[in-house]
Amino acid sequence: MKILEVLWNIFSNPLFYKLTLTASTPLLFASLGGVFSEVTGVVNIALEGIMLLGAFSSVVITYYTGNVWLGFLLSIPIGIGFSWFHAWASIKWRGNQIVSATALILVAQGLTGFLMEPIFGQPGQTPYVGRIEEITLPGISSIPFIGEAIGTISPIVLIAFAMVFFAWFLIYKTPLGLRMRSVGENPEAADTLGVDVFKIRYFGVLMSGALASMGGAFLSIGEVGNFRELMTGGRGFIALAAMILGNWNPIGAMWACLMFGMSEALANQLQSSPILNVPATAKPLFNLFPFVVTLVVVAGLIGRTRPPAADGVPYEKEE
Repeated sequence: MKILEVLWNIFSNPLFYKLTLTASTPLLFASLGGVFSEVTGVVNIALEGIMLLGAFSSVVITYYTGNVWLGFLLSIPIGIGFSWFHAWASIKWRGNQIVSATALILVAQGLTGFLMEPIFGQPGQTPYVGRIEEITLPGISSIPFIGEAIGTISPIVLIAFAMVFFAWFLIYKTPLGLRMRSVGENPEAADTLGVDVFKIRYFGVLMSGALASMGGAFLSIGEVGNFRELMTGGRGFIALAAMILGNWNPIGAMWACLMFGMSEALANQLQSSPILNVPATAKPLFNLFPFVVTLVVVAGLIGRTRPPAADGVPYEKEE
């Protein structure tokens, strides 16, 4: 009965839903990035590394400029530039997409860890550089319960959910989106109709870099105001799972990210519950909860989702 009391306290607390939205936001950015890349036929597991670089670069830029919004915005072209290497290796040279993306993850981990001491004078964690402040939503903040949950919120959270509908509209309601989907399903047929397969795939991968970098920037200057080594903590891989669960659709990915975000928020609330009184030594186990949920969900979906037919298949243009 004690666990039922704890769960009731958690689910009836508006803070839980605010934490869910906050935890879902970086996943949502990265998952949308994965949709853009894979709907055009390029597997991009480098989202974890791009998020890490986005988190680090936004802190560095904020540190030197004193402007958190500049740090957030300038992290986007850095993410685009980093993802370009994956596009170049996997599209132009038709390299193994998993190997290329894995290399980028390792580069991002090594680069961010190495640069912390030369730039900030200390390893492991940077000093506080500032964070993007929350805004109050007029009219909503005065509504009981709902106002407490989302009445005051980070503008980056709103941008993330706006990007869901932008991505859905672009992919499913525009000529560019039709070309993206055709390239991901049958690049040979798209090529015969005059679609530049390489340009479309470059666009998809570079968009994934922009979005994943935004997710990483939210983790650092959007939430805590500093950077910690390896602070993404596997969120890029959870975002990939959300993309699969959402069947490579922005709306589906959004619901999956909310589910994973809720699991993270639930784990945080459970370990801090005064009723359960979890020992300090056992609290790290709760951090595994989102990953356990990810494994269970993905395992249960084997054979039930269908990626784009040409996803992960390099395209070689016939002369």
